[in-house]
Amino acid sequence: MPTPEISADALAHSARLQALIRDQIIAAGGAIPFSRFMELALYAPGLGYYSAGAAKFGRAGDFVTAPELGSLFAECVAEAVAPALRQLREDAARDDTHFVEIGGGSGAFAEHAIKHLLAIDALPAHYAILEPSADLRERQRTRLQQVLPDDVFATLRWLDGPIHEHWHGVLFANEVIDALPTPRFTLRDGEVFEEYVVPGGDVGCEPFARVDRPADALLAAAVRHVERQRDVPFPDGYRSELLPQLPYWIQAVMGGMQTGAMLFVDYGYPRREYYASERSDGTLRAFHRHRVCNDVHARVGLQDITASVDFTAVAEAGTDAGFGFAGYCSQASFLIGNGLEQRLAAQEAAAATEAACYSLRQQAKQLTLPGAMGERFQAIGFQRDVEFGTAFMLGDLSFRL
Repeated sequence: MPTPEISADALAHSARLQALIRDQIIAAGGAIPFSRFMELALYAPGLGYYSAGAAKFGRAGDFVTAPELGSLFAECVAEAVAPALRQLREDAARDDTHFVEIGGGSGAFAEHAIKHLLAIDALPAHYAILEPSADLRERQRTRLQQVLPDDVFATLRWLDGPIHEHWHGVLFANEVIDALPTPRFTLRDGEVFEEYVVPGGDVGCEPFARVDRPADALLAAAVRHVERQRDVPFPDGYRSELLPQLPYWIQAVMGGMQTGAMLFVDYGYPRREYYASERSDGTLRAFHRHRVCNDVHARVGLQDITASVDFTAVAEAGTDAGFGFAGYCSQASFLIGNGLEQRLAAQEAAAATEAACYSLRQQAKQLTLPGAMGERFQAIGFQRDVEFGTAFMLGDLSFRL
């Protein structure tokens, strides 16, 4: 199938972002770390992939996330965190309990999670969305105002940054860590180098190219830490991603969180699998119109850039933040263990047509089959002075971390 043609307006938009990145490179002395390039490509105000107005999610966008398939995913997540939210509500008469969603996408997850939390009497005092994109924030607000009762909508908050005052509740992120700007490293003569981005060649050539420079102390130490867990050094030429800033990011988005639970769902691997010898060029890739693109420097602003998640690093970061490890399993196990079969049966019973039932079954298959999202995506949880309950009881994979 041929790649859909890119409009002149989209190409002009990309050209403006290219120019901005080139200016940043020149100002930095001729090269910027790949992580900075990824940050600009995704989040430059008004121009970055997630900051501009084009559709990102669903069939009309570049990829489909679990919440975009339907309500089953969000309802199962709501079931998983409900025990913690109820416990916080019962421990004291708090008006500072929050469900904080990082990166709200189209608003689909919030819609279905709020409705189900309301139905099972587990809705916290506030539902907050930490959304840096003004365009997505407005889309979320419009959608949720149309589908939620006025009194429930009034409890919603959109955050410009983490909640710095003390709060209690649940912090949730689905497909967020994979989009954090990540450094890239490689090895030369046993030494750690970091990947940088420089302008490409003459007119008509690729807009950007990569070069390698000696890594700073933080990245070099993080690479050596991974090497020790691999039991063997990385060979020369091995190239991958590593996010030494992850612990700082988790502590930053927590803000003033005192008690509660954190839940992260994303695609990735435990560390030993992530840095397997055969994965010698890392996991970095781009998505455009539902196609995987290996050239992450192309079509800046028009394609997503992503890297898989090192779940061992997430486990380290969560516990370093003062939380207890709650569990780690595949998305399929997590959803089934948190009522997927019951939610599917309830929705099928309420479905008006056989076509609707078929759509629900297809949704469940996409969420759980190994060849779809079921095994590629994993869930990991942390808790402080609350309990997830049985959320991670099925298909525990913590031994692989």
